[in-house]
Amino acid sequence: MDWTLECSGCGARRDAGGLPTVCEDCGSPWLVRYARPMPAEWRERLERGRVGEGMWRYRALLPVGESEEPVTLGEGGTPLLRASRLGEALGSANLWVKDEAANPTGSFKARGLSAAVTRAVAAGATSFVLPTAGNAGVAAAAYGARAGARVRVYAPRTTPAPLLGQIAAYGADLHLVDGHIGDCGTLARAYAAERGAMDLSTLREPYRIEGKKTLGLEIAEQLRWSLPAAIIYPAGGGTGLIGMWKAFLELIEAGWAMGPIPRLFAVQSSGCAPVVRAFESGSDCCETWRDPQTVASGLRVPGPLGGRLMLQALRESSGGAVAVPDAELLDGARLMATLEGLDACPEGGAAVAAARRLIAGGIVSRDEPLVIFNTGAGVLYGRDFK
Repeated sequence: MDWTLECSGCGARRDAGGLPTVCEDCGSPWLVRYARPMPAEWRERLERGRVGEGMWRYRALLPVGESEEPVTLGEGGTPLLRASRLGEALGSANLWVKDEAANPTGSFKARGLSAAVTRAVAAGATSFVLPTAGNAGVAAAAYGARAGARVRVYAPRTTPAPLLGQIAAYGADLHLVDGHIGDCGTLARAYAAERGAMDLSTLREPYRIEGKKTLGLEIAEQLRWSLPAAIIYPAGGGTGLIGMWKAFLELIEAGWAMGPIPRLFAVQSSGCAPVVRAFESGSDCCETWRDPQTVASGLRVPGPLGGRLMLQALRESSGGAVAVPDAELLDGARLMATLEGLDACPEGGAAVAAARRLIAGGIVSRDEPLVIFNTGAGVLYGRDFK
């Protein structure tokens, strides 16, 4: 393999063989480190359109061997859209929306689960387990089916019904839990230990980050290898935020893009904001949020394992963290839908609400390029949230 694993906590190294979970010494997530630099000729091949479509067109920059076939449904390659009317409403003259609803399973989770299932199947995994707030469960069920593997999903009973329906439609063994995603995670880890299933929980294996890294690669390519000034990202488990941070650092190191990296801003609901609280208090880790409550189910993550990495990404990029109430994120979703024709999910609405606050406060200027994320399709949440 052309990559190894480095512990994000203690710096320990190990080879990438087998089915790695978290660091055996300190319990922190592993990060993929490549022996090869980003190939200079690959950027030219990308620009000439010679490497296919979707996420795996970046395979030279991802953990997949030359002879391996990824487990794919055509994920990635989502549009980066200029949003002039929404920008005018928010006070931005240079606003872009990265619309992840265009993925095969309706959300950004397709990227991470494609990469994770690809590596796990290559290492011999035949069954998976996952706790979910909704969209990750849909993606795990779909990619598990694509790989011919068994998938068990634990989801809060309060998860929107259309998301639960999609999980079941892909044939996963769905179990509903009276609690939040942290409670689901406890059950998933117990099941993995008892049955030997591969645990696909956020950051409990190292490859979902690599799939999410392609968010940053795509943004850079879509902006012709220039980087936006700022990015606003709805952060629950945070793999997308961490993955983009990793991607931008790798791009700059390889000379594919010029620094500095974009200022990264995490947005959460004020009903569940452990990252915002930790950022504002100056802490380097997140304390578990008691009684998480928000209509944005993807943001209802009270104790993210990647909290320390998210905080590092926010601070090293000179970004920040914003909490918005549900009323504002719902209004943000409505604005994205009515002004730009995008099927906004509540988390996408949170990014709109955060953009409004950051622009109004002068933290993000009117003219600088700003990218916000719609992380999934609103239709999968039902229409009651509108």
